[in-house]
This record gives sequence, C-alpha cells and structure tokens, in this order.
Amino acid sequence: MNFKWWTKYNSLELLMITLGCAIYAFSLDMISIPNGLADGGLSGITLIIRYFLHINLGVSTLVLNIPLILIGFRFLGKRVMFYTLYGTLCLSLFLILWSHQSIIKPLPLKHDLLLSSLAAGVLSGLGIGLVFRYNGTTGGSDIIARVSQKKYGISSGKGILIMDYIVLFLSLSYLDFYHIMYSLIVSFILARMIDFVQEGPNRAKALFIISDKYEEITQLIDITLERGWTYLNAEGGYQNDEKKVIYLMIQPREVPQLKQLIKSVDSKAFVTVLDAHEVIGEGFSYQRKRYHISLHK
Repeated sequence: MNFKWWTKYNSLELLMITLGCAIYAFSLDMISIPNGLADGGLSGITLIIRYFLHINLGVSTLVLNIPLILIGFRFLGKRVMFYTLYGTLCLSLFLILWSHQSIIKPLPLKHDLLLSSLAAGVLSGLGIGLVFRYNGTTGGSDIIARVSQKKYGISSGKGILIMDYIVLFLSLSYLDFYHIMYSLIVSFILARMIDFVQEGPNRAKALFIISDKYEEITQLIDITLERGWTYLNAEGGYQNDEKKVIYLMIQPREVPQLKQLIKSVDSKAFVTVLDAHEVIGEGFSYQRKRYHISLHK
C-alpha cells in the first residue's frame, strides 16, 4: 500500500480509533460481562461463544472478523480497510488486556441493572462512535454498517441497531428475558450515541419562511439574532405569483424567539422548521462574526 497520502491528521485518526477501541472494550469487559448483559453484532456473538465454549473474546473477535474484512475490502476500499484491520486488532488486544488486568476491578453495578445498561450504552456508543467518526471500524457488524451506509444511505447507528436486535434474540439461548430487556436499553442508547458522536454537536434548525413581508422579517433577524439568510425564488401554486422564501439556519434555542419575531411582523407567515444534524460554517463550526449595534439599520 502506498502511504504517500499519510498526514498528521491520519495519525490523529489512528489515535482516536485506539481510544475508541479501548473505551468499547472496557465497557464490554468491565460492565456488560460482569452484569450479564448481552451485546449486539459480532461482539454479541462472541459473548455467546464465550458462554458455551469459554473462548476469550479477543481471540474469537479476531477469528470471526476474517471473512467480514474480506467483504469490506471489496466495498470500502484499501484505506478504510487498513483502518479496519487496525481497529479490529486494537479491539481484540484491549479485550484481552482488560479481561486479564488486575488493577481495575469491574464497575460495582451488579445490583443495579438499569445503571449498568445506561453506562454500557453510553460508553460503548462513545467508543464505537469515535472509531466511526475518525473513519475506522472495529470490524464485525461495523463493517456491515459502513457498507450499508455507503450503498444504501442507512445511518451507522440504525444499521447497528437492526443487527443488534437479531443477535440479542439469539442471546436468549443463554440469558433470561429479564437481562435481554436491559440489553435492549444498551443497544438503543449505543445507537443514539454513535449517531451523536459521528454527527457532532453542531446541530441546528433549518427554517423556510414564506411571507409577503420578507424584507421586514429578515431585517429583524439581522438585528435581533445576527443570523445570515438566503432568498430562494419560488412561485405560488394557487395564483402562480412570484414569492421570496427565506432560508436560514439557527440554534435550537433561538427557535421560540424567531417564531415570536415572525409573528410580530406577519401572523399569517408560513414557517417550516426542520432538523439539521450537522452544520458547517460561520456561526456554527466557525466563530460567528459580531457586529456593532450601530451598523444595523
């Protein structure tokens, strides 16, 4: 493989993949296994194998990943699969490390399955989410999730959640229904955490505003919220008249204020509010410009 493309950011990616694998393995060894919680995907299958055949998670993870890695090479490309191989090895090593170390004891949550489920879901989702965010996978169902995301547009969190439910059903072979229900909580929180970590904290609301008083509304938006906007040319469907549609992005906390602002100008304005999962640009991922009040007219 040609490594001429390697940059400092690639080194950061490997570092974060390592950290993500360490967190995920810690969650499995220190929370899920001691509290009898199942896991989804390939990790859940290795837990089933561990129960019946007493094979270490790290060893079974490495062996079962071989056919999935071959599939990944076909659909994801060499660079992604290099990261996948690295992530798979990291996860296997950390699973072995955490299970054999004697310094840190399993978290004392045996008498509270709810807290165990919440902790396992958050930590596992954080770990896998970091791996995904920095272009890696931990092998197993992660590879299938990445392939599904690339080919069918299914989010990684949703893809993993579907596979988790299938494996959790199989886990009934060694766990009672009581523990499986708590494991479902783990899977749900894990999927949400993965999507949150992947998409980042830069969430916002996208608004489309249709009003004949669009100039007055945008003037107040400029003065009150200091947000930029875009005019979209549109045509009314009933009278075929030309319309100006205001399009802008704001923080979720600014929505109530903007609604009141629009209502004060035009109570009959048509407003659509949509979720924007990630926004890159000034005012969100970049520092927002601050204007002096005297510049507003």
